[in-house]
Amino acid sequence: MKNGVKSPPSPPRKRRGWPLTVASGVLGMLVWAGLAASGIEGFPGPVPVAERAVDLISDGTLFGDLAASLRRVFTGFVLGVGLAVPVGFLMGWYRTARGLLDPWLQFFRMVPPLAIIPLAIVLMGIDETPKIFVIFLAAFLSSVVSTYQGVISVDPTLINAARVLGATDRTVFASVVVPASTPFILVGMRIGLGASWATVVAAELIAAQAGLGYRMQQAQLYYDLPTIFVQLIVIGLAGLLMDRALLLAERRLTHWQERR
Repeated sequence: MKNGVKSPPSPPRKRRGWPLTVASGVLGMLVWAGLAASGIEGFPGPVPVAERAVDLISDGTLFGDLAASLRRVFTGFVLGVGLAVPVGFLMGWYRTARGLLDPWLQFFRMVPPLAIIPLAIVLMGIDETPKIFVIFLAAFLSSVVSTYQGVISVDPTLINAARVLGATDRTVFASVVVPASTPFILVGMRIGLGASWATVVAAELIAAQAGLGYRMQQAQLYYDLPTIFVQLIVIGLAGLLMDRALLLAERRLTHWQERR
């Protein structure tokens, strides 16, 4: 109370969701242990997988494979998003560019990036170039659609109001369209990140000398299920951490949005 006037009640703090996250993780481990104890032939439990992870960490194999996959994903993802954002803005802002590019964009969206892998290997060889190219393609196609959709979804009232106040097209684009499109762009980036991880694993299964997907293929030949589980867990954790980083960036860049 100040000067006899009651202060407005402070907004309730959002409850943290970490207890549910921990409970979900514990439940998942229990289900995993239960499946392993149920007698499924060859299905490894948490303990054998953890022991295999320690072995792979000790000899440096796991970190080497993780570094190789991360390098490919990061390179292809950054290149794909870096091209997708300006192309998406171009398509959303100019109808001519939309008419020229949209048919080709929709055509290539119907072709899975994984189907491009054999062609990329034949044309580009078996080094890093085809792997990065298919990751780039997966990230680009996911992000460009979201960016384009974000631009055309901007409320026309905001654009008209800015123009009435004397704003030029450049000012309208920079001050209205770009901020309003940012949530769409970041959602597209998160989708593109998942597509990038799926694509790199497939590419490494076909032609690679190192990487998480390559190690899974080698383990498959020897029916080494614990190693396969280790690689799957590492892929999931690496992708989850990268996704959380994008989600944090989204919250910081779009703090003006109302959230439930």
